[in-house]
Amino acid sequence: MLKKINIYSMTTISFLVALMVILSQVFGLETQFLKITFDFIPEVVMASLFGPFWTAVGASIADVIGNTLLGKAPFFIGFTLNAFIGGLIYGAFFYKKKVTLNKAFFCVLLNTLLISLCLTPIWLSIMYGVPLTDGKLWSLRIVKAAIMLPVQTGLIYFFGNAIPIKSLGRRFVSQ
Repeated sequence: MLKKINIYSMTTISFLVALMVILSQVFGLETQFLKITFDFIPEVVMASLFGPFWTAVGASIADVIGNTLLGKAPFFIGFTLNAFIGGLIYGAFFYKKKVTLNKAFFCVLLNTLLISLCLTPIWLSIMYGVPLTDGKLWSLRIVKAAIMLPVQTGLIYFFGNAIPIKSLGRRFVSQ
């Protein structure tokens, strides 16, 4: 069942979307074939509070706004699809659930395998006409995945337990 949201929830989602845009577009590192950001932190908070659907919608909105206002590459709908799927995954792992190291690891692993190592290379290949067998496409992605897997896992575990999600969540119950 889709969770109804109130004005407080919409405001909080908007704030988290803005944080995602800032962490992705302003403080992110981006090259033609690689992007390293920390926008997953507010995304996990959103997932914990609002669930898969609203996190997927919020992540998609953040992608469109970020690319429209501050994008360093042309807009491509595939990356918005990545954001939507990532939001669904984070919501499935963390909505109304305790953030454990195990859950954080498997969530990041699933996101890495599905989005970073499957979908994103396809989108980059389509966008830039680079064959999927090109070593440049894969070498950077695999190194990034190996480095970011423990980094993202640790940060999700830390912030997932440092932020009082349960007490914040009580404010979002629809009247």
